[in-house]
Amino acid sequence: MPVLQREVTREVNTVRPPEFSRSERMRVLVAAAVGSVVVGYAAVAAVLALVSATATYAQFSTSGVLSAAAPAWLAAHHVPLRFESGQLGVLPLLATALLMLLVGRTAAGTADRLGLYEPLQARGVVLSIAGAHAVTGGAIALIMGDGVVRATPAVAFFGCAAVSGIAATLGVARRCGLYEVVFDKLDPVALHGLRAGFMALFALVSVGALAVAAGLAVSWPTTSGLFAGAGPSFGVGLGVFLLCLAYLPNAIIAGFSYVVGAGFSMGGVEVSPLKFVGGDVPPVPLLAAMPEGEVVWSPGVLVGGLLIGLIVGWTCRNVSDRSTSRVRAVLVAAITAGVGSLVLAATAGGKLAGGAFDPVTVPAGLLAMAVLLWVLVPGALVAWLAGNRTKAVAAAGAAEFVEPDFDEDAEAVDQDVVFEDDELTDQFEQLEVVDEDEFEVEEDLEDDDYYDEDEYEEEPEDELDEEFEEEEPEDEEEPLGEDDEPAEAEEEDLDAEFDEMLGMEPEEDLDAKPER
Repeated sequence: MPVLQREVTREVNTVRPPEFSRSERMRVLVAAAVGSVVVGYAAVAAVLALVSATATYAQFSTSGVLSAAAPAWLAAHHVPLRFESGQLGVLPLLATALLMLLVGRTAAGTADRLGLYEPLQARGVVLSIAGAHAVTGGAIALIMGDGVVRATPAVAFFGCAAVSGIAATLGVARRCGLYEVVFDKLDPVALHGLRAGFMALFALVSVGALAVAAGLAVSWPTTSGLFAGAGPSFGVGLGVFLLCLAYLPNAIIAGFSYVVGAGFSMGGVEVSPLKFVGGDVPPVPLLAAMPEGEVVWSPGVLVGGLLIGLIVGWTCRNVSDRSTSRVRAVLVAAITAGVGSLVLAATAGGKLAGGAFDPVTVPAGLLAMAVLLWVLVPGALVAWLAGNRTKAVAAAGAAEFVEPDFDEDAEAVDQDVVFEDDELTDQFEQLEVVDEDEFEVEEDLEDDDYYDEDEYEEEPEDELDEEFEEEEPEDEEEPLGEDDEPAEAEEEDLDAEFDEMLGMEPEEDLDAKPER
C-alpha cells in the first residue's frame, strides 16, 4: 500500500528574530499600511496619466488625474461604482489581481522585517493593512458624495478591507506558518483531494483561456476592425488595448463557464454549448471571441470537462487501498473545484450601467454545480475501478497461506513444565515475560565517544590463568598431629576396601604371583 507522506514546506528559522520595541513595531506597521495605499493609488494614477497623455482630445492635468484615480482605486478593490445611468458592477479583475499582488508583497516584506514566524503574529500586519485600506476607501466614498461617480461608503469600507485583508493574509501565510496550521488538520486523503481540486480548477480555467484564444484567432478580422474603428490616434488605441487587457480575466472566466456547459449572458444574449440566443454586443475587440451563431460541434467542448474529471480520478487511484477512501478524495477535489469556480463566477459579472447590455452574468450556482459533477462522476468511477484491488484478489485465492493470529499479550509460561524441586518450579512460574523492545540499546559501543578499545582489549589466556591462580586463595596445610594418620595410609585403606568389594586379592598378593 503506498503511504502518503506530507511534505513539510515550512522553513525552520534558526536565527533569533530581531527584537523591536512597541514603538518601533508600530512604526513599521504604519509604514507598511500607508505605503501599500500610496503605492497602489500611485500605480492607478500612473496608468490614467499615460492614457490621458496619449489621447488626442484629452486634457491632461495633475489634479484631474489624481481625482480620477480615486474611483479607479475603488474599482481596483472591486467596489461597484454608481453613475446617473446606473451601476457599474462588471469591474476589471486584472486590476484587482495586480493590487492584491502588491499588497501581498508589502505584507510579506513587513513580516520579514519584523521577524515574524508564528501564526498569531500575522494579525498585526493583516489588521493594519486592511484597516488602512478600509479607512481610505470609506473616506474616498464620502468625499465623492453625490458627484458624477459615486460609491456607497459602507460598501467601499468593507470591500477595500476584504480585498486587502485577503491579499495580506496570503502574503504572510508562508512566513508565519498559516499553511501548516490549515493543512496539518487534514488527513492525507483529504489533503490529496484538496490538491487535486486546485489542479482541476486551474486546468478548467486554462481550457477556458484556450477557448477565448481560439475565438480571437478565428475572428481576427473582426478584432482588428474594431481596433481600427476605435480611433485613429495612438492614445485611443492604447486605451482600448488596456481596457481589453484589464477585462481579459473576466473573459477567461466566461470561457471557462462556456466549456463546462454553464455558459454566460450579456443582456439578452445567451451563449452556451447547448443554447444560443443572439443579439447586439458592445463594440469591444475582446468580445469578438464570442460565437456569432449556433454551431453543430459546440457540444464537443464539453469533452474538456470530462477529460479533466478522468484525470482527477486517475491521480486519486493510489490514495488508499480502500475504494471508499479514494472516492472521498475525489469528492474533496470536486467540492474544492466547485467552491473555487463559485468565487470566480461571482467576481466576473455584474451590472453594466443599466443599458441594453445589462447585466453581464456568469451563473455562479450553475457553474459550481457543473464543475462539481464533471469532477465527481468520472473521477469517482476511475478511482473506484482503477485503484489497488490486491485485497480482493487475495481473498479470491483459496490457496493463499493465512498466518495465524498471535496474541503478544498472551502468557508465554508453559504451565506443564515441572521441576523435581518444588522450589524451582515455583520460581519458574513467577518469571515474567519481557518483550525484546524494552531492551533497546541507545547507542552502539563502536560509535560511543567514551569507549576506549585499548582499555577493553582481551588479555592472553595464560596471563588470565596466572592472575586467576594468584587471586585464588591457597589452602594452608595443617601440621599432622600425633593422632592423625598419614595420607598414604588412608589411600591404602581405600584401595583395600575397593578390592575387597570387587572380590579381588590385595595388590601385594597379586604382585607376589608369577607373571603369566
